[in-house]
Amino acid sequence: MSESFADLFEESLKRSEMRTGEVITAEVVRVEHNHVVVNAGLKSEAYVPIEEFKNDKGELEVQAGDFVSVAIGSVENGYGDTILSRDTAKRLASWMSLEKALESGDFVTGTTSGKVKGGLTVLVNGIRAFLPGSLIDTRPIKDLTPYENKTLEFKVIKLDRKRNNVVLSRRAVV
Repeated sequence: MSESFADLFEESLKRSEMRTGEVITAEVVRVEHNHVVVNAGLKSEAYVPIEEFKNDKGELEVQAGDFVSVAIGSVENGYGDTILSRDTAKRLASWMSLEKALESGDFVTGTTSGKVKGGLTVLVNGIRAFLPGSLIDTRPIKDLTPYENKTLEFKVIKLDRKRNNVVLSRRAVV
């Protein structure tokens, strides 16, 4: 054994500093019927619901040996288990990419998913955003139907993470 007790103790102190909401990388150990077992270097392996690893078609996206990003739900849930979530990690990454697009002025790709009062809802990396009717095109649009269920490019013009609010513009792209 090449590691000393002091080295192992220092490493365990670093691990205990992990906080709820922090995104970490974990290795997929095995895939079970209802869960994916991951090792994030914590006290024990964690069980993440298998639904969080399936794509829109219901296909499993990971296998044993893959590395995935997961968010810490809680380090200790009272039963000695660590709660990890891949969905939360994906959502945080999506918010960060939207914030980056807002700051840099880059365009984002999204799919219009339906009509709402005053515009359309758009899904951008799993985050629901609002596209005002006045910002769909350079000229006013009366009928929004041709724009439904279309994948288009948008510019993020307003973002409020606390209120879960994203406003997009297609006019800035056109």
